[in-house]
Amino acid sequence: MNTTAPTNQKSRSLFLTLVRFRELSIIIFILLLIGVVALNTPAFLTIENFRNILLNISILVIVALGQMMVIITRGIDLSVSSIIGLVAMMVSFTVVAFPGVSPLAALLLGMLLGAILGSFNGVIITAGKVPPIIATLGTLSIYRGMVFLYSGGTWINSFEMPDGYRALAKASPLGLPNIILFAIAIAIIVYIFLNHTRPGRDIYAVGSNPDAANVAGIPVQRTLFMVYVISGLLAGLAAVLWASRFESAQTNTALGFELQTVAAAVVGGVNIFGGSGSVIGVVLGAFLLGTIDYALILMQISPFWQLAAQGLLILVAVIVDSAIRRRLQRLGGAGEF
Repeated sequence: MNTTAPTNQKSRSLFLTLVRFRELSIIIFILLLIGVVALNTPAFLTIENFRNILLNISILVIVALGQMMVIITRGIDLSVSSIIGLVAMMVSFTVVAFPGVSPLAALLLGMLLGAILGSFNGVIITAGKVPPIIATLGTLSIYRGMVFLYSGGTWINSFEMPDGYRALAKASPLGLPNIILFAIAIAIIVYIFLNHTRPGRDIYAVGSNPDAANVAGIPVQRTLFMVYVISGLLAGLAAVLWASRFESAQTNTALGFELQTVAAAVVGGVNIFGGSGSVIGVVLGAFLLGTIDYALILMQISPFWQLAAQGLLILVAVIVDSAIRRRLQRLGGAGEF
């Protein structure tokens, strides 16, 4: 009696199930990490600590969701940190010069400026046919240079900002800081957009197979342009919240933050080769990074290990993605997950 075929079939089914529910593995890893940290630092298991983690990752979640859409289309946006720095500076200068500007107007201005900066990336990539990593690496430096040019090297400090602007991110009318509520709202909106709208589904189609998407009549170039505009828009929103939360706009605001957004997306299961990724996965990826960072602080471990942990997690996630892709191809799939 040949039992090889049923065994292989069971192995294949189990593998495909694990691939489809990758978020579960992230949750398990988070729980194991929390358990290990709690054994070494019992004070870690408090509601206040988890509230602080959510507070710390809120901006990361917002920007990483934009990064997710870019990566799904086989691209990357390295300019998000510089967009945050430039928009935070421009909006902060505006509200200081015109104290009567409402917090809502400041948010809308930040989103508009971010979308404009993101559209430059989109034009360079779609019209100029420049690879995304090169295009956004260039604009990362350009936008950061514009921060210095715009500000003249000066900073906006807390005492200069209107009270309403400073309270925008930190006020807690519903029991949670506004910045956490913003992150939750953006996650819900992005989830609906990706899963229940035609443009959202087009993003996955373009990332899975650009040639097939083009043959199917999907506007590939317009979709690529759109994801960079959205990434910029979310970075612009994050910029205003960043300035409000930290009550300052500095020339080094969000410096190096692009690595964290890529890490949150990739660790959260977004396929670096394009075509797949979920909002829940990105939120979990950001929470994992936030938990690691906060745990290292409580355990009084050097902050340099935070960067090492992020880099290691990115490498592990990419290696896992490559292994899954090869296994799916051997099983006769399309190599997408």
